[in-house]
Amino acid sequence: MKVSGNFSRRDFIRTGAIGAGALALGNPFDLFAAKPAKKLGIALVGLGYYSSGQLAPALQHTQNCYLAGIVTGHPAKAEAWKKQYNIPDKNIYNYETFDQIAHNPDIDIIYVVLPVSMHKEYTIRAAKAGKHVICEKPMALNAKDCQEMITECKKANRLLSIGYRLHFEPHTLEIMKLGQKQVYGKVKSIDTGNGFTYRGDPNAWRLKKAMAGGGGLMDMGIYSIQGTRYTLGQEPIAVTATQEKTRPDFFKEVDETIFWELEFPGGFVAKGKSSYNHDWSYLHVEAERGKFGLEPAFGYGGIDGYTSKGPMNIPQIIQQAAQMDDFATCVVQNKQSRVPGEEGLKDMKVVDAIYRSLDSGKKERIV
Repeated sequence: MKVSGNFSRRDFIRTGAIGAGALALGNPFDLFAAKPAKKLGIALVGLGYYSSGQLAPALQHTQNCYLAGIVTGHPAKAEAWKKQYNIPDKNIYNYETFDQIAHNPDIDIIYVVLPVSMHKEYTIRAAKAGKHVICEKPMALNAKDCQEMITECKKANRLLSIGYRLHFEPHTLEIMKLGQKQVYGKVKSIDTGNGFTYRGDPNAWRLKKAMAGGGGLMDMGIYSIQGTRYTLGQEPIAVTATQEKTRPDFFKEVDETIFWELEFPGGFVAKGKSSYNHDWSYLHVEAERGKFGLEPAFGYGGIDGYTSKGPMNIPQIIQQAAQMDDFATCVVQNKQSRVPGEEGLKDMKVVDAIYRSLDSGKKERIV
């Protein structure tokens, strides 16, 4: 299945998952986990589209956690959410009262769903308040901030996970298995892209470098980088990148479209790209004895996979529900998430190197 040329961001984010079933693909890709004795409470910090359109609805289908509280700077939103989800007043906070959440036993996990520039501050404040943390992607503005978040969460003895929902999505797990276990032999090539044609508010925070850190690369390119890394199960060592900007009046501060080549140990090179001006969502892999991939590859639902043997025919799931349920189990069992802060740090090291390559016009080491 290919993405339509008219596939906008609004279509991208509204494409919901169509079922809550999951497939066990065998260790280390087993989606099933023991349920906590009680549901853990999650508070969402920031009530933009992802919280309202994806996370809150997903929390109505979770088995191990539930929507316990919210943090918002908008009283009208607070009132609407209170009524819609029956949230008690004592579990509703604003950004001035946020730290008082430390005294609320109803809230075990804080999910940071804010502009990227605010991720570090609220992740660290949440951990210092004694709460475990899920931070949305991209993890932070740069790798240095990611490391600080990891360090502070460890100091507070709190778990930190990044909102990489696709690590719980069964088509994606199958790709990981096929690539990492070399089911079709050694991977010979990877080509992946993710993007959409941005037609939204020209004053949105995503187009402000200080708030977003970058454009299509930070928002959409993270998925392409992730796709290459989890297909191979290896970390890249260098990158060469180029970019194009056909709408400079719109993308004044951030990147529009970026192309890169990721180099891995042994000389393997994978192609990737990101965009705020092209509708892409694919991951294509060729191996010694066959091919496999996903298209669409990175959306909230409707992911479609294939191999040389034909379509994958794997059921869809509610990705965010699986992600949050897994983290609740990790909290109860005091074990690290499969997508810890270190996973976000690895991606941001690649992003930092891509931006350095754009500035230098040369290959840059990923350090």
